[in-house]
Amino acid sequence: MIAVIATFFGAGHLRPASGTWASAITVVLAVAAYQAGWALAVPVGFVVATVLGFWAVPRYLAERPGEDPPEIVIDEVAGQLLALSFTVIPLWRHDVPDLLFGAWPGWVAPFLLFRLFDIWKPWLVGRADRMSSTAGVMLDDLWAGLFAGVVSTGLAGVYHGVVRPWLG
Repeated sequence: MIAVIATFFGAGHLRPASGTWASAITVVLAVAAYQAGWALAVPVGFVVATVLGFWAVPRYLAERPGEDPPEIVIDEVAGQLLALSFTVIPLWRHDVPDLLFGAWPGWVAPFLLFRLFDIWKPWLVGRADRMSSTAGVMLDDLWAGLFAGVVSTGLAGVYHGVVRPWLG
């Protein structure tokens, strides 16, 4: 059970770039949940993935050497769900049915920005990554998700408040 959670049902074994695979799978699941009318599954999933991640990661690392092996991707799932929550909650609140343009840049930006912040590791993301603890495995991705969500919200504001009205 620990390995299933830590690797997000084996997604962590996909190569190359297991974290990117896990993030992409998470986006697909979030879009599917939104389309099925279960938009709040995304922020609830974030909480569940975070709690399960903080539980599973130290147990998984106790059984295997290495501080942050690439197969651990529950941290990417939690961070990506956090970033997507910044998109899903407003879409749900405003009952936006048009997932392509009405939600732009809502699905693409959080994915790309989360991967950028997770790989680049600026400021608090890098600080958490250097913690050399099992908590750091989760925290760097949660910070990356928070940054991605905030920047995505800003991009959505610029697009919907400036660009889209200008385009007509």
